[in-house]
Amino acid sequence: MSKKVIKAALLGLGTVGTGVYKVLKNQEEEMEQKIGASVAVKKILVRNLKKAAAKIPEPELLTNSWQEILEDESIEIVIEVMGGIHPAKEYITQALCAGKHVVTANKDLVASFGGELLDCAAEHHCDFLFEASVAGGIPIIRPLKQCLAGNHISEVVGIVNGTTNFILTKMTQEHMEFADALALATRLGYAEADPTADIQGYDAGRKVAIMASIAFNSRVTFEDVATEGITHISSKDIRYAKELGCVIKLLGVAKNTGDGIEVKVQPMLVPEGHPLASVNDSFNAVFVHGDAVDDAMFYGRGAGELPTASAIVGDVFDIVRNILFGCTGRISCTCYKALPIKKQEETESRFFLRLHVDDKPGVLAGIASVLGNYRVSIAQMIQKHREEDFAEIVVVTSKVREGNFHDAMLIIEGMEAVHKITSVIRVYGEQE
Repeated sequence: MSKKVIKAALLGLGTVGTGVYKVLKNQEEEMEQKIGASVAVKKILVRNLKKAAAKIPEPELLTNSWQEILEDESIEIVIEVMGGIHPAKEYITQALCAGKHVVTANKDLVASFGGELLDCAAEHHCDFLFEASVAGGIPIIRPLKQCLAGNHISEVVGIVNGTTNFILTKMTQEHMEFADALALATRLGYAEADPTADIQGYDAGRKVAIMASIAFNSRVTFEDVATEGITHISSKDIRYAKELGCVIKLLGVAKNTGDGIEVKVQPMLVPEGHPLASVNDSFNAVFVHGDAVDDAMFYGRGAGELPTASAIVGDVFDIVRNILFGCTGRISCTCYKALPIKKQEETESRFFLRLHVDDKPGVLAGIASVLGNYRVSIAQMIQKHREEDFAEIVVVTSKVREGNFHDAMLIIEGMEAVHKITSVIRVYGEQE
């Protein structure tokens, strides 16, 4: 029998694109036995032909013409690893309209326009897969969409940004301040030259939007996610967290409640006994709770050339199988609900609050009175030794409506005895 060859085009030859090329080459000998056909990269779209030619042994595959790929009917799969919204969105849309299947790692695009692209794929009976858009090499999109489809999922929570997890790990284990840990992450290549998307929570926010959409069968976009970064976290906050039996992690949390979806990315105190508390360095993990499966956790490398390429090639292989059996487009958009997104002030959280106050009688009682007036219950309170002319106190609240808590903070901030509200950090979990 003649060997079946499925031809693909690669859009981009950066870190991830090079990884995809390597993984496909590494799989060549076993590919036909594994999936029933081989995958051949016919064209690679790049901006700079000369620069790209130094990266691969087959420079004849390179092109700087998108039209050359789009108009080539022999190319059945387009692998987009360019990043950014434009022109990736246009290229993917045109590819789907031309009947080509698409694999992407583009979280920015999927988080904002995933629904539109999935609809386009369904209209043209094409596959549009994006496993690599969340948590790199960790399989989470396919498990949520297929393996756990027999569940009503109530919560997805995870550490989905390796840069911030590395920084917080160094702050915890080596007592670094944020700026020093960021500088180390930059030197080691964990942080980009411009780390804003990571340290401000935007990268994780896009990933949480994607996971929430799939988990709850209702469209969630990046704009729906309340995001907060880690730039204000200090080594002192981390020491207090340890005293309370917790570690601080940047968590992405998506909950399907009775009155709407909650989606947020924020630094949180995580109890040391929770599985996510021990996820360190650049590793990622996603924790899922479903009514049938109960709890499941997915853990591994969340980024990098080969882990991300692993997820992309897995999607490519899935499409090849679908092509061979004539069942492409079988799983399209699963957002058949239109659940409301809860406003941040209507959600409930527990809070860690650190303040500098006058060290004199009545101050603690005054603060407790304000909190009580806004229905903020105190679960724990710690008063530390004097620092100059003030005392430092730490308050951990019970679960409270966020709007009530922030109203109380406005009053406390204006109190004469309060010098400064130093830290406000959420606490993950139900435990008091």
